[in-house]
Amino acid sequence: MLIDRNTLKLLRIPFSFFLMPLFLFALSQAETISITKAIISFLIIHLLVYPASNGYNSYIDRDEDSIGGIEKPPLPTEKLFFVTVFLDILALILASILISFLFACCLALYIAASRAYSSKQIRLKKYAVPGFLVVSIFQGAFTYYMSIVGITGKGLPLDLPTLFILLGCSFQIAGAYPLTQIYQHKQDLQDGVVTLSYKLGYRGTFIFTAIMFALCNGFYYLYFEQKDSGTVFFVIQMFFLPIVIYFCYWFYLVNTSVANANFKNTMRMNWIAAICMNSCFLVLIIINYFL
Repeated sequence: MLIDRNTLKLLRIPFSFFLMPLFLFALSQAETISITKAIISFLIIHLLVYPASNGYNSYIDRDEDSIGGIEKPPLPTEKLFFVTVFLDILALILASILISFLFACCLALYIAASRAYSSKQIRLKKYAVPGFLVVSIFQGAFTYYMSIVGITGKGLPLDLPTLFILLGCSFQIAGAYPLTQIYQHKQDLQDGVVTLSYKLGYRGTFIFTAIMFALCNGFYYLYFEQKDSGTVFFVIQMFFLPIVIYFCYWFYLVNTSVANANFKNTMRMNWIAAICMNSCFLVLIIINYFL
């Protein structure tokens, strides 16, 4: 199947960099690692499943204004839809053969949630709270769990540390998600989508995000305390500091003028957060497995 330039662009493969932190976090915390499974599961999630989800969302929405990772998106064609289906099916087949049936089931659930979020028939994204909850759960706790399954071939034990880390992951996404919507209020309303960010307003979005990140940090602290790794928590804070500084600066700019709640500043926030969190969890991998 030949993929034209615009179709490839709408898959937004580089955008997977912004979704990488929780996989790296899972890799840093996995008790047993299969290097082969870790590499294969990483490639399946970030080069097949995430691009298929991005592409399907673009195919349904047919955005003409800025979307995550693309300032001026091209219009999608039917080919994009078939490419997303092919990528999803390929991901499920490879997961079943090369990792485990459980990993394939996790991917299937993630794909189903992603389609339900975007599809015209269900369209969860047009409902502020249900859309928010689906993204927070599936891109947060569920992605962490799915990553652990891909890395180790088995699920997580149902204990207190697991509960803390899953809650921390979901609150992390719950904080980031409304900020990604803040520049799209007008575009979303034209598409019949009422986002949580729109309901919260510009200032409310920043305040809500701050609360979610505080809860995320609290659960991460509880997790590392349960693991007798309290020092690691403070290492994480060093990497989170640049995110907090830019967040506060951007909040100041938006308070000065809501015109600053734009695509450029949103993407700058995304880049800073992704670079800091990916670097942080890479350091945790080094600490846990090489020191």
